[in-house]
Amino acid sequence: MPVSDAELLADVVREAGELGLSLGRNKNLKHWTKPDGSHVTEGDLAINALFERRLRAARPGDGWLSEETPDDPRARMARDRLWIIDPIDGTRAFLEGRAEWCVAAALAVNGRPVLAAVYTPRHDEFFVAALGEGTTLNGARLSMRDQAALEGARIAGNRKALAGLAHLGISADPSGALPLQLRLAHVAAGRVAAAVSIGNRNDWDLAAGELLVAEAGGRVSGTSGEGYIYNRAQPWQQGLVAAGAKRHAALIDALNSQRTP
Repeated sequence: MPVSDAELLADVVREAGELGLSLGRNKNLKHWTKPDGSHVTEGDLAINALFERRLRAARPGDGWLSEETPDDPRARMARDRLWIIDPIDGTRAFLEGRAEWCVAAALAVNGRPVLAAVYTPRHDEFFVAALGEGTTLNGARLSMRDQAALEGARIAGNRKALAGLAHLGISADPSGALPLQLRLAHVAAGRVAAAVSIGNRNDWDLAAGELLVAEAGGRVSGTSGEGYIYNRAQPWQQGLVAAGAKRHAALIDALNSQRTP
Protein backbone atom coordinates (compact mmCIF):
# COMPACT_ATOMS: atom_id res chain seq x y z
CA MET A 1 0.00 0.00 0.00
CA PRO A 2 1.48 3.38 -1.00
CA VAL A 3 2.75 5.56 1.83
CA SER A 4 1.12 8.99 2.04
CA ASP A 5 3.19 12.17 1.80
CA ALA A 6 2.43 12.95 5.46
CA GLU A 7 3.51 9.51 6.67
CA LEU A 8 6.65 9.60 4.55
CA LEU A 9 7.64 13.07 5.74
CA ALA A 10 7.11 12.31 9.43
CA ASP A 11 8.99 9.01 9.19
CA VAL A 12 12.00 10.49 7.42
CA VAL A 13 12.23 13.57 9.66
CA ARG A 14 12.16 11.42 12.79
CA GLU A 15 14.81 9.08 11.37
CA ALA A 16 16.92 12.11 10.41
CA GLY A 17 16.71 13.47 13.94
CA GLU A 18 17.76 10.17 15.43
CA LEU A 19 20.72 10.05 13.04
CA GLY A 20 21.66 13.55 14.17
CA LEU A 21 21.58 12.47 17.80
CA SER A 22 23.88 9.58 17.03
CA LEU A 23 26.31 11.65 15.00
CA GLY A 24 26.34 14.41 17.60
CA ARG A 25 28.01 12.07 20.09
CA ASN A 26 31.13 12.10 17.91
CA LYS A 27 33.43 14.74 19.41
CA ASN A 28 35.67 14.56 16.33
CA LEU A 29 32.95 15.34 13.80
CA LYS A 30 34.48 17.22 10.89
CA HIS A 31 33.17 20.72 10.25
CA TRP A 32 34.05 23.73 8.12
CA THR A 33 32.76 27.13 7.04
CA LYS A 34 30.96 27.60 3.74
CA PRO A 35 31.66 30.57 1.43
CA ASP A 36 28.67 32.45 2.87
CA GLY A 37 30.15 32.18 6.38
CA SER A 38 27.67 29.60 7.69
CA HIS A 39 28.80 26.40 9.38
CA VAL A 40 28.41 22.87 8.03
CA THR A 41 29.35 19.52 9.52
CA GLU A 42 29.56 15.92 8.44
CA GLY A 43 26.26 15.55 10.27
CA ASP A 44 24.48 18.04 7.99
CA LEU A 45 25.67 16.15 4.94
CA ALA A 46 24.83 12.71 6.35
CA ILE A 47 21.29 13.81 7.20
CA ASN A 48 20.90 15.41 3.78
CA ALA A 49 22.00 12.13 2.21
CA LEU A 50 19.33 10.34 4.25
CA PHE A 51 16.66 12.72 2.94
CA GLU A 52 17.92 12.17 -0.61
CA ARG A 53 17.90 8.40 -0.18
CA ARG A 54 14.54 8.08 1.55
CA LEU A 55 12.35 11.04 0.57
CA ARG A 56 13.65 12.20 -2.78
CA ALA A 57 13.91 8.66 -4.07
CA ALA A 58 10.31 7.98 -3.03
CA ARG A 59 9.03 11.07 -4.88
CA PRO A 60 11.35 11.35 -7.91
CA GLY A 61 8.94 13.51 -9.89
CA ASP A 62 8.89 16.31 -7.32
CA GLY A 63 11.09 19.38 -7.06
CA TRP A 64 13.85 19.59 -4.45
CA LEU A 65 15.36 22.41 -2.41
CA SER A 66 17.76 21.64 0.43
CA GLU A 67 20.36 23.77 2.13
CA GLU A 68 22.95 21.06 1.52
CA THR A 69 22.08 20.13 -2.08
CA PRO A 70 23.27 22.30 -5.01
CA ASP A 71 20.21 24.20 -6.22
CA ASP A 72 18.82 23.78 -9.72
CA PRO A 73 16.20 26.55 -9.99
CA ARG A 74 15.08 25.65 -13.51
CA ALA A 75 14.44 22.01 -12.61
CA ARG A 76 12.58 22.70 -9.35
CA MET A 77 10.52 25.60 -10.75
CA ALA A 78 9.22 23.26 -13.45
CA ARG A 79 7.50 21.20 -10.71
CA ASP A 80 4.29 22.06 -8.88
CA ARG A 81 5.40 20.09 -5.83
CA LEU A 82 8.58 21.03 -3.98
CA TRP A 83 10.23 19.45 -0.94
CA ILE A 84 12.05 22.08 1.14
CA ILE A 85 14.64 20.62 3.50
CA ASP A 86 16.91 21.92 6.25
CA PRO A 87 18.92 18.89 7.42
CA ILE A 88 20.07 20.71 10.56
CA ASP A 89 18.75 24.14 11.47
CA GLY A 90 21.07 25.34 14.21
CA THR A 91 24.34 23.79 13.06
CA ARG A 92 26.40 25.80 15.54
CA ALA A 93 24.33 24.46 18.46
CA PHE A 94 24.64 20.94 17.05
CA LEU A 95 28.39 21.31 16.75
CA GLU A 96 28.71 22.68 20.30
CA GLY A 97 26.63 19.87 21.80
CA ARG A 98 23.70 22.15 22.72
CA ALA A 99 20.05 21.18 22.35
CA GLU A 100 18.82 24.10 20.22
CA TRP A 101 18.92 22.45 16.80
CA CYS A 102 16.28 20.71 14.76
CA VAL A 103 15.54 18.86 11.55
CA ALA A 104 12.92 20.59 9.39
CA ALA A 105 11.15 19.72 6.16
CA ALA A 106 8.07 20.83 4.26
CA LEU A 107 6.17 20.02 1.11
CA ALA A 108 5.05 23.06 -0.89
CA VAL A 109 2.49 22.83 -3.69
CA ASN A 110 2.16 25.72 -6.14
CA GLY A 111 4.37 27.86 -3.94
CA ARG A 112 2.64 27.28 -0.60
CA PRO A 113 3.44 24.76 2.18
CA VAL A 114 0.91 21.98 2.70
CA LEU A 115 2.85 19.61 4.97
CA ALA A 116 5.54 20.31 7.58
CA ALA A 117 7.55 18.51 10.25
CA VAL A 118 10.07 19.99 12.70
CA TYR A 119 11.86 17.67 15.14
CA THR A 120 14.08 18.70 18.05
CA PRO A 121 15.71 15.41 19.05
CA ARG A 122 17.43 16.63 22.21
CA HIS A 123 14.03 17.74 23.58
CA ASP A 124 12.11 14.92 21.87
CA GLU A 125 9.58 17.40 20.49
CA PHE A 126 7.95 16.59 17.17
CA PHE A 127 5.90 19.35 15.53
CA VAL A 128 3.68 18.39 12.58
CA ALA A 129 1.29 20.46 10.47
CA ALA A 130 -0.93 19.76 7.48
CA LEU A 131 -2.90 22.34 5.52
CA GLY A 132 -6.43 22.55 6.92
CA GLU A 133 -5.72 19.95 9.61
CA GLY A 134 -3.94 21.96 12.29
CA THR A 135 -0.61 21.73 14.09
CA THR A 136 0.35 19.20 16.73
CA LEU A 137 3.22 18.85 19.18
CA ASN A 138 3.85 15.21 20.11
CA GLY A 139 0.27 14.52 19.04
CA ALA A 140 -1.37 17.33 21.05
CA ARG A 141 -3.20 20.04 19.09
CA LEU A 142 -1.77 23.56 19.29
CA SER A 143 -3.94 26.68 19.23
CA MET A 144 -2.44 30.15 19.55
CA ARG A 145 -3.87 32.92 21.68
CA ASP A 146 -3.96 36.31 20.04
CA GLN A 147 -4.34 39.97 20.92
CA ALA A 148 -3.22 43.21 19.31
CA ALA A 149 -1.30 44.61 22.29
CA LEU A 150 2.48 44.71 21.94
CA GLU A 151 3.37 46.12 25.36
CA GLY A 152 4.80 43.33 27.49
CA ALA A 153 4.61 40.80 24.64
CA ARG A 154 7.56 38.41 24.55
CA ILE A 155 8.96 38.72 21.04
CA ALA A 156 11.88 36.69 19.72
CA GLY A 157 14.10 38.00 16.99
CA ASN A 158 17.36 39.43 15.82
CA ARG A 159 18.59 42.53 17.62
CA LYS A 160 18.00 44.89 14.68
CA ALA A 161 14.31 43.98 14.50
CA LEU A 162 13.85 44.09 18.27
CA ALA A 163 15.53 47.49 18.51
CA GLY A 164 12.89 48.95 16.21
CA LEU A 165 10.15 47.75 18.57
CA ALA A 166 11.77 48.63 21.90
CA HIS A 167 9.85 51.90 22.30
CA LEU A 168 6.59 49.92 22.34
CA GLY A 169 7.44 48.22 25.62
CA ILE A 170 7.87 44.71 24.27
CA SER A 171 9.63 42.01 26.25
CA ALA A 172 12.56 41.45 23.90
CA ASP A 173 13.93 37.93 23.55
CA PRO A 174 17.13 38.14 21.47
CA SER A 175 17.25 34.70 19.89
CA GLY A 176 20.40 34.76 17.83
CA ALA A 177 21.32 31.31 19.09
CA LEU A 178 17.88 29.88 18.33
CA PRO A 179 17.35 28.84 14.69
CA LEU A 180 14.44 30.32 12.79
CA GLN A 181 12.51 27.06 12.56
CA LEU A 182 12.53 26.76 16.34
CA ARG A 183 11.50 30.39 16.79
CA LEU A 184 8.50 29.67 14.58
CA ALA A 185 7.74 26.44 16.42
CA HIS A 186 7.83 28.35 19.71
CA VAL A 187 5.37 30.90 18.32
CA ALA A 188 3.02 28.08 17.29
CA ALA A 189 3.32 26.56 20.77
CA GLY A 190 2.67 29.90 22.52
CA ARG A 191 6.08 30.02 24.17
CA VAL A 192 6.71 33.43 22.64
CA ALA A 193 4.10 35.91 21.40
CA ALA A 194 5.83 36.58 18.09
CA ALA A 195 9.02 36.21 16.07
CA VAL A 196 10.54 38.97 13.96
CA SER A 197 13.61 39.24 11.77
CA ILE A 198 14.97 41.77 9.30
CA GLY A 199 16.96 40.80 6.21
CA ASN A 200 16.86 37.96 3.70
CA ARG A 201 15.87 34.57 5.12
CA ASN A 202 16.27 31.30 3.23
CA ASP A 203 13.23 29.26 2.24
CA TRP A 204 14.54 26.18 4.06
CA ASP A 205 14.64 28.20 7.30
CA LEU A 206 10.99 29.23 6.95
CA ALA A 207 8.70 26.88 5.04
CA ALA A 208 8.05 24.22 7.69
CA GLY A 209 7.79 26.72 10.54
CA GLU A 210 5.44 28.94 8.57
CA LEU A 211 2.89 26.13 8.28
CA LEU A 212 3.23 25.29 11.98
CA VAL A 213 2.27 28.86 12.87
CA ALA A 214 -0.48 29.19 10.26
CA GLU A 215 -2.19 25.93 11.23
CA ALA A 216 -1.99 26.87 14.92
CA GLY A 217 -4.01 29.99 14.10
CA GLY A 218 -1.31 32.56 13.37
CA ARG A 219 0.09 34.40 10.41
CA VAL A 220 3.58 34.61 8.87
CA SER A 221 4.85 37.10 6.32
CA GLY A 222 7.76 39.25 5.32
CA THR A 223 8.23 42.62 7.00
CA SER A 224 6.19 44.26 4.23
CA GLY A 225 3.17 42.21 5.27
CA GLU A 226 3.04 40.20 2.05
CA GLY A 227 2.82 36.43 2.35
CA TYR A 228 5.60 34.15 1.19
CA ILE A 229 5.66 32.39 -2.17
CA TYR A 230 8.12 29.53 -2.43
CA ASN A 231 9.79 27.94 -5.44
CA ARG A 232 10.95 31.18 -7.02
CA ALA A 233 14.27 31.69 -8.78
CA GLN A 234 15.78 33.17 -5.60
CA PRO A 235 15.11 30.79 -2.67
CA TRP A 236 14.77 33.43 0.03
CA GLN A 237 12.21 35.78 1.54
CA GLN A 238 12.51 39.37 2.77
CA GLY A 239 12.24 39.39 6.55
CA LEU A 240 9.96 37.58 8.99
CA VAL A 241 6.96 38.51 11.13
CA ALA A 242 5.12 35.62 12.81
CA ALA A 243 2.32 36.01 15.37
CA GLY A 244 -1.41 35.71 15.86
CA ALA A 245 -3.37 37.67 13.25
CA LYS A 246 -4.07 40.75 15.42
CA ARG A 247 -0.54 40.99 16.81
CA HIS A 248 0.90 40.32 13.35
CA ALA A 249 -0.98 43.34 11.99
CA ALA A 250 0.25 45.50 14.88
CA LEU A 251 3.84 44.40 14.30
CA ILE A 252 3.66 45.12 10.57
CA ASP A 253 2.33 48.61 11.30
CA ALA A 254 5.08 49.20 13.88
CA LEU A 255 7.89 47.99 11.64
CA ASN A 256 6.66 49.90 8.60
CA SER A 257 6.26 53.11 10.61
CA GLN A 258 10.03 53.01 11.16
CA ARG A 259 10.47 53.57 7.40
CA THR A 260 7.99 56.42 7.12
CA PRO A 261 9.72 59.83 6.72
